[in-house]
Amino acid sequence: MQKKFKIISVILGDSYRSNDEYLFACPYCKHYKKKLSVNIEKNVYKCWICETLGRDIRRLVRRFGDFNQLQEWDKLTNRININEFDDLFAEERRDLKASDYLGLPSGFISLNNEPSLSATPALNYLKKRDILDKDILYWKMGYCMDGRYTNRIIVPSFNEGGDLNYFVARSFSSDPRKYLNPPVSKDVVFNELYLEWDTDLVITEGIFDAIIAGPNAVPLLGSTLRPNSKLFMKIVQNDTPVFLALDPDADKKEERIIKLFLTYGLEVYKIDINGYEDVSEMGREEFLKRKENAVLVHETDYLLESAVASI
Repeated sequence: MQKKFKIISVILGDSYRSNDEYLFACPYCKHYKKKLSVNIEKNVYKCWICETLGRDIRRLVRRFGDFNQLQEWDKLTNRININEFDDLFAEERRDLKASDYLGLPSGFISLNNEPSLSATPALNYLKKRDILDKDILYWKMGYCMDGRYTNRIIVPSFNEGGDLNYFVARSFSSDPRKYLNPPVSKDVVFNELYLEWDTDLVITEGIFDAIIAGPNAVPLLGSTLRPNSKLFMKIVQNDTPVFLALDPDADKKEERIIKLFLTYGLEVYKIDINGYEDVSEMGREEFLKRKENAVLVHETDYLLESAVASI
């Protein structure tokens, strides 16, 4: 326990002891009094000023310490593998069928190469949506000019092993079907290969929202989060802090997701999207401002607020 206390002290500074707890200055509200109570034995903390609380001190180490301190903390705590959370796996997961193995659509043309004349409509569409050249490269975008996905932007997704696990096909023509999904499950972690789990993760509705939100963002693809979904399990496994940036008209979905996160003691922030249809309409600069002002959801306050709103 002394080694853990030493790590916390280096990160948070001076403290004084009160029974089984140590009181530090809170790095969240930065109040001048030492009101952040940390109980190392019980692995919990709470600020008596801003009411920030957590069921895992590792969050403090991850958010305010450096990588070496986080590694040292993990060695001392022998982090639990998510497979030990039996309730997350109460529902059996189906075996992967041969039909679930996915390839890029026939006729896929990469936009990472020198664009040809045929790419002009696709590039014009992306430009209108404020998609930059670096976004095209990072997300490995392409397009199709024939076949089932004619006149569609293709944004591929890769799992942590580098295999294609999904792709989004967005029309850049007058086709009334804006999106055309591949014939596989949406229960994927979109672009898992490039996500960092030890830093803030932004969750958005759609793929273009995620692109505007930045590289460490993942879209729900019109779906939701459930306790046994791959994305949720990854978040729990890594105790990843989540920033929710869902569309304003998805308030019921947002409420269910927040309650789910709070049930597992996860750190969740709400980004205000009001005034815009979604993140992609908001734009990068405004999104970054609003992310900086995101509100940390407190379990007691949120559940009370939800109960009052339902009356």
